Amino acid sequence: MRGALQFAVCLHLILLCLAGGAAAQRTKGTKLDPRIAAQVDEVIRAKIDETGAVGLAVGIIQDRRVALVETYGLANRETNKPVTRNTMFRWASCSKPVTALAAMQLVDQGRLNLDDDIRKYVPEFPQHDATITVRQLLCHQGGIVHYSNGKVIPTLVDYEKAHPFADVVVALDRFKASPLVAVPGTKYSYSTYGYILLSAVVQRAGNEPFAEQVSKRIAGPAKLKSLQPDYQWINIPHRAEGYRKKDDMIVPSVDEDVSWKLGGGGFISNIDDFAGFAATLLQGNLLSPTAYEAMWTRQHTTDGKETEYGLGFNITPQRAGLRVSHNGSQEKTRTRLVIYPEKGSGVVLMTNSEWVEPEDFTTAIFKALK
Repeated sequence: MRGALQFAVCLHLILLCLAGGAAAQRTKGTKLDPRIAAQVDEVIRAKIDETGAVGLAVGIIQDRRVALVETYGLANRETNKPVTRNTMFRWASCSKPVTALAAMQLVDQGRLNLDDDIRKYVPEFPQHDATITVRQLLCHQGGIVHYSNGKVIPTLVDYEKAHPFADVVVALDRFKASPLVAVPGTKYSYSTYGYILLSAVVQRAGNEPFAEQVSKRIAGPAKLKSLQPDYQWINIPHRAEGYRKKDDMIVPSVDEDVSWKLGGGGFISNIDDFAGFAATLLQGNLLSPTAYEAMWTRQHTTDGKETEYGLGFNITPQRAGLRVSHNGSQEKTRTRLVIYPEKGSGVVLMTNSEWVEPEDFTTAIFKALK
């Protein structure tokens, strides 16, 4: 009786917390201990108060399953529309692990080799007097330019059809004439353009449009029903509005078209599917054990220096076990995915507030979970 009474009191306190302040929705049948859930809710609300985040969604994974999903605040401040589990947030650079997973599936199938010259698949990409391998694109050692670390030279073409960059090979026109920023393999140099090139390699090696490969081989098996390209010309219900700060004022963000960088930062989904993707990674169902190990192994440059990046993920050895993570930063969104493969646990976060540092939230959440 005493245990039942304590449980009832805890549950009542949680419900009171959810009724006030930022609106929150909890996954039905949560597997998280109610007392721990209340602690997580408390730290999230404190961080929201501290940062002034407009809208936010969090997913928690335990035992390789989604244990809790919560949403807070507003998806649209102007219409007072709350964030719900249907709200669609941009993944930004957390799209890169999706592309890495699609590439490693082809490696498992023998249709792609990590040490292949990428021009074997995409001869449209200039040689640049250097060989760039699939592995080097995956671990950001291909020497491909990023947004501001070198000169980006677009190839100007008059396209006959609308939305040409939905074809990831055509999207190479955005940067393929740009000079390399380093000799491939000699330096870690983060590049969204490099992952656009990788998505083109995946498209050619898989002999099917990149977006369809992701849909069939990742979203379908993992039951990620909302995961899709953030194409501006498609009516995607429940898109979150984005917000940024201007002179300490919170104002609506720009709504830039990101369709051209699908493999590097162009996916969108609700929080359930972002958390479901993290859980799927931990369940190990979409790749061979060897492929997962390769993805989650820090890579080395040609001079033997170890980097902090594997094949599609940041890799950080910790006392609690290997931490596998990725951040996303883009107009309208900030995202973070963190998993511990050995523990089968993780936290994901999505927000429409560009000034928020997601890692501050996930760090506080992990402390509350202990």
